[in-house]
Amino acid sequence: MKKRQGRLHLAVIGGVLLFFIISGYVVAAEVLKSSYSPVVMKEPLAQTMNQMKNAKKGIMQRQMDLLNERYDLSNRPAKGVMMSGGKKAVQEGVRVKLPAGVTWEQLAAMAPEEIQEKGLWPQGFYPLPHPNHPEGGMVFPKYHIEEIKKQEGRDLTRFDLDYDLPEHFLPEYPPPIYLTTRPDLGDVSKGNVVTIMNYFDLFNGILNPKQIEGLRLLVTPFPQQQFNQTDDRRSELPHRGVTCFDCHVNGHTNSATHLVGDIRPQEFRHGLDTPPLRGVNIQRLFGSQRALKSVEDFTEFEQRAAYFDGDPVIGTKKGVNILDRGSQVHFMAEFQALLDFPPAPKLNIYGKLDPKKATESELRGQELFFNKAQCAVCHPAPYYSDNLMHNLKAERFFKPRMINGRMASADGPIKTFPLRGIKDSPPYLHDRRLMTLEDTVEFFNLIQGLNLTTQEKKDMVDFLRTL
Repeated sequence: MKKRQGRLHLAVIGGVLLFFIISGYVVAAEVLKSSYSPVVMKEPLAQTMNQMKNAKKGIMQRQMDLLNERYDLSNRPAKGVMMSGGKKAVQEGVRVKLPAGVTWEQLAAMAPEEIQEKGLWPQGFYPLPHPNHPEGGMVFPKYHIEEIKKQEGRDLTRFDLDYDLPEHFLPEYPPPIYLTTRPDLGDVSKGNVVTIMNYFDLFNGILNPKQIEGLRLLVTPFPQQQFNQTDDRRSELPHRGVTCFDCHVNGHTNSATHLVGDIRPQEFRHGLDTPPLRGVNIQRLFGSQRALKSVEDFTEFEQRAAYFDGDPVIGTKKGVNILDRGSQVHFMAEFQALLDFPPAPKLNIYGKLDPKKATESELRGQELFFNKAQCAVCHPAPYYSDNLMHNLKAERFFKPRMINGRMASADGPIKTFPLRGIKDSPPYLHDRRLMTLEDTVEFFNLIQGLNLTTQEKKDMVDFLRTL
């Protein structure tokens, strides 16, 4: 009798559940939002890996469709304009595609409210999502993955996604290394990608012992959110981790991308463009929005939190690298502070053009930069940064919208990045949304309401290439 009652009771429950399901009600427990990453996985890694491998093609196709819809991705190098190492040409031309039936001049004549109301903000000026924004994490260009695998046997391939931007829009590889202490040596990397395998041979006799130890730590792999030993990694095999120089290759950048760790929820996290470490000795703010006050703060924060999406709880599981502030952090920061900007032979000691070396277009561009275009308000000479934060309020021009898992809305204040050596570090803006300097000039022409002419835009680009 009791068994029958039990079966009847279960049948009633099942009927109620069925009723709710048929009626369209959700009967599962409410999923609560959390600032924390899950620590205990609910399924085996092999199952997760299989699911993500199967989804990878569709995810990458969605991202490439977005890029092709936004940009002209063709390979169009500027004639005779090379990055400082002389191995790679700078890409030229506006690559952001305009909305149908409108010109740049027509857009520039409109008020922000009109552009927003008519939905005419160019798609390439919206925030650029991570290749898989809901998932996030570090993603490296293919050529860097291949080089590290060749030198160290360490594989930075992710089983769930690949890097998205074409190689011709990225910095030259490997980039040169210039030292503030030994400008007479030129490129001290001698054309090598500096790793744990060669750093000592390259720098012994050039650096002091503290600096060599700092460099060793910068090229030593440590666990990171996607590359570690645990069952929630995104590498096929258990992994030693990543190095600081996996993103900041040779103290510069390869434009590896990630998501900032300081924003929740996920759809509001900004995509990240890895900035150069060149010239950190003159910088006073670090992190695009965190406003960390020293390179020591930045170095320690990266290891303790940024490597793990800003979540030290998950870092404890994966193997957070606790650096000693008084020695290891100091040594790493001391080496980073030696990384110099590339040579700029047309600039004088005040960081401005020598009229005897510059072209007419470059001189006109400099005049615009310091006057009509008001660039120097945030980017004063000689290093072209004011070491402050500024809010461009780009959201004046568009209504919030979801783009591939990224909610395009207000960015908030962003630190002023130095423009010295700017031609060496495409793509541009804090989230890689601008492919070329021409795109950047068009973006700020609208943001600032400058109404630059076609010739003035060209002159501006010519000047920026001299920095």
